Amino acid sequence: MQDIQTATAPRIDIPALLNGYRRLRETEPGLRARDAAQRLGVSEGALVASRVGDGVTRLEGELPAIIRDLPALGHVMALTRNEYCVHEKTGQYDQVDIGGVMGIVLAEDIDLRLFLRHWRYGFAVKESSRGRDLESLQFFDGDGKAVHKVYLTEQTDRSAWRALLHRYTAAVQSPLIDIVNVDEPLPEQLADTAVDVASLREHWRGLRDPHDFFAMLKKHKVTRTQALRVVGSEFATRVDDAAIRTVLDGAAASGTPLMVFVGSPGVVQIHTGPVSNIVMAGPWINVMDPGFNLHLRTDAIVSSWIVRKPVPEGMVTSLELYAADGTQIVQLFGKRKPGIPERDDWRALLATVEVAA
Repeated sequence: MQDIQTATAPRIDIPALLNGYRRLRETEPGLRARDAAQRLGVSEGALVASRVGDGVTRLEGELPAIIRDLPALGHVMALTRNEYCVHEKTGQYDQVDIGGVMGIVLAEDIDLRLFLRHWRYGFAVKESSRGRDLESLQFFDGDGKAVHKVYLTEQTDRSAWRALLHRYTAAVQSPLIDIVNVDEPLPEQLADTAVDVASLREHWRGLRDPHDFFAMLKKHKVTRTQALRVVGSEFATRVDDAAIRTVLDGAAASGTPLMVFVGSPGVVQIHTGPVSNIVMAGPWINVMDPGFNLHLRTDAIVSSWIVRKPVPEGMVTSLELYAADGTQIVQLFGKRKPGIPERDDWRALLATVEVAA
């Protein structure tokens, strides 16, 4: 269970924060809100809230209800990111199924897994960025960290957009949010030498659903990266951190369709399909395709792994990248559906980086 602390952060001086933000935008017009917030020493959610009345509208009501209403907007862009990777998909929300604490969106282009405990605040934002006028819905966790954003496109149904805003605009447009600590307590973790590796391997070998992986880690009191270190080459092989470039370039050249997973605390967003236009820009590796953009900081990668998990059809294999703080930056699979064995071309592509290691 999530352990939400009740202690709030010190009250923010809204006029001072806004003045600081305006000065930053004057000197660096292209500066993104996330980076500006870091410069100003506040969360992104707090910075967005401070602008209520100046292009920002506070929303109220149950956020899952807003998610259910998103299909009416038609064509939009969905954005989910962590500290090191940004995942953007254009398309339409559809097949939305919201439960108590979980939800899914299973549209053809926008494919999401939702963890609703992390959806605390919502805003409609209108702003200019890099010469473009942008309108979006932005959702934040209790600590002010962004969990998901929905941007309007030229094809978005504007009448549905206006109706949504009318339905969910808060009666009180406060520029403040209560910042709380939403960190989950660290699981009890054994030292590597204390892990019962034989038992871990036996449990891993008996998996039949990748969704049971987290429960396995919890039972054996190991983190994800620790499990990869100790389990052995039957299930995990460390590869060079350049593997992501090799795999993306190889998939683009061969036409091998992928599944690309990127998560924030409240969302996992998935691209399923080919990639083609792979571009390096400084430390960033970018996929710049129609309908799908990925921006990944390669200088944040501290370990890369080929990971194998049993399923009824055999094994599914992934390439997983991790940052120094243990964040899973991105996870790649070959395109597949339950009941269908893993693609041979995906396995062949991963074999090229595994042999190189």
